[in-house]
Amino acid sequence: MRFFCAHCCSFGPEMPAVQLLLLACLVWDVGARTAQLRKANDRNGRCQYTFSVASPNESSCPEQGQAMSVIHNLQRDSSTQRLDLEATKARLSSLESLIHQLSLDQAARPQETQDGLQRELGTLKQERDQLEAQTRELETAYSNLLQDKSVLEEEKKRLRQENEHLARRLESSSQEVARLRRGQCPQTRDTARDVPLGSREVSTWNLDTLAFQELKSELTEVPASRILKESASGHLRSGEGTNGCGELVWVGEPLTLRTAETITGKYGVWMRDPKPTYPYTQETTWRIDTVGTDVRQVYEYDLISQFMQGYPSKVHVLPRPLESTGAVVYAGSLYFQGAESRTVIRYELNTETVKTEKEIPGAGYHGQFPYSWGGYTDIDMAVDESGLWVIYSTDEAKGAIVLSKLNPENLELEQTWETNIRKQSVANAFIICGTLYTVSSYSSADATVNFAYDTGTGISKTLTIPFKNRYKYSSMIDYNPLEKKLFAWDNLNMVTYDIRLSKM
Repeated sequence: MRFFCAHCCSFGPEMPAVQLLLLACLVWDVGARTAQLRKANDRNGRCQYTFSVASPNESSCPEQGQAMSVIHNLQRDSSTQRLDLEATKARLSSLESLIHQLSLDQAARPQETQDGLQRELGTLKQERDQLEAQTRELETAYSNLLQDKSVLEEEKKRLRQENEHLARRLESSSQEVARLRRGQCPQTRDTARDVPLGSREVSTWNLDTLAFQELKSELTEVPASRILKESASGHLRSGEGTNGCGELVWVGEPLTLRTAETITGKYGVWMRDPKPTYPYTQETTWRIDTVGTDVRQVYEYDLISQFMQGYPSKVHVLPRPLESTGAVVYAGSLYFQGAESRTVIRYELNTETVKTEKEIPGAGYHGQFPYSWGGYTDIDMAVDESGLWVIYSTDEAKGAIVLSKLNPENLELEQTWETNIRKQSVANAFIICGTLYTVSSYSSADATVNFAYDTGTGISKTLTIPFKNRYKYSSMIDYNPLEKKLFAWDNLNMVTYDIRLSKM
């Protein structure tokens, strides 16, 4: 049995029912085996479509009530499908909203991630800067420690050398004591005819037949009555004669002019030019603090009052560091020993230039043959009425004091004397009128000027002229022939001593 559905090109008032019928026909047609479509004009000339669909189940067409039941079922199905469609559309809208939110989150997340990375990078940079600052501080501290270590090592080296010198002196003294106990004192020549009345002086040693030893002689005795007589009569006083020369017979009490402000002035050297040249005067004073490993500063004072108050008018910075307390000023130039060398340097103060430098042949330096107080005082410059001198020792002289007269222009050695006074057995030395004088102790309050060596006669003798170390650490003693005074540096203090000379 076949079910026919007819549909015309134009529809009447019953169009909804016809449409449902057509829809039913189409639905049933899904399951049908065959379907036919016919098109033809009816009697009125209208186009008429005729569908023929075979029913899969029914053998005959249903009644009108059954058709309406089918139509109602189709309407319910359509409503259900519409509801499903609306739910699907709602779900699609929700899905689209979710996708849109996800898209916004994906767009926003890289910015937030970038901000977080920037913050993390900033924190890392701050930590890096802090580490670099700590590294610089550690490097600075390490550098300071290395410098301190270098200074301590230098001081340790100096102390070790001084200890070795003291050990050698102790051994030498022990040998000398043993020798004296055995009664093996060297004999001296009779020189009574060369000695003024009331004094006895000691002859030179016979070095060809005797081993080198310290000078051990009788004391020079100058009767007090003779000194008083000479002073009262106005004879044999300093300043007498053509050049005021004479033999040292008295040293006065120290007069303190200035005290150093810091420990760097524990020992040093100060001086005035006995032969001043323009623009300097007799008042111009120079001072050098010699504590340290790189001593270069020379303080200059135009007036004595400036020196006493501590207000330098100029500070020279030497092109080479000097060593110890042996410097002098003479004829407008500073003469000093270069650090850790046997070189003597002439530095012209007015032009601030090095004019000459010269090695002292064979001279010990940097602790080989210092004075008893140490301080690398191996080479000591000196000035007297006749000019410029250098006091030192050599291996050949076996530690005895050697004197050389220097040409102040080119520092050539003009003449040399080798004494029999052991350099390390005396605290300091100076030269007056061609005679070398030594001081017994740098620390004893009641020291003496204990030896004298006359370059004119080549004769040594012992003395007992009192010498006061008021502050108990004299590191420099020099003679100024213009002022006829001794200049000294005694434990931070710059002092002078008046002296009295008698006729040679």
